[in-house]
Amino acid sequence: MKKVTGIGGIFFKCKDPNKMKEWYKTHLGINDSGYGATFEWSEVDDPDKKGSTTWSPFADTTKYFEPSVKDFMINYRVADLEVLVEELKKEGVTIVDNIEDSDYGKFVHILDAEGNKVELWEPKDTE
Repeated sequence: MKKVTGIGGIFFKCKDPNKMKEWYKTHLGINDSGYGATFEWSEVDDPDKKGSTTWSPFADTTKYFEPSVKDFMINYRVADLEVLVEELKKEGVTIVDNIEDSDYGKFVHILDAEGNKVELWEPKDTE
């Protein structure tokens, strides 16, 4: 089973998210949509299949990355989240929360070998 199909997002803490968004817009042309920037792309093997990667600064006071103490979190796109979570449980991986089904797809958080919180995402557009 292919586990990760791509990077779904890069999230990081900063003192002033609005200032960071403005800096990145001014100097690197990254436009914020209110929740960060979305970079759209097509898959190499199937150009009709679209995907996206999100870039988003968070306030340094956010609790969203907990229990990790790191200032970043990576979101990985996956093809079949429910099956993957069952495999990860069998392998002893810490599952932080339950799978959440949203308008954007299914999400769950895990901890890696160093306690970094990782977000797994099965987008609605996944076959």
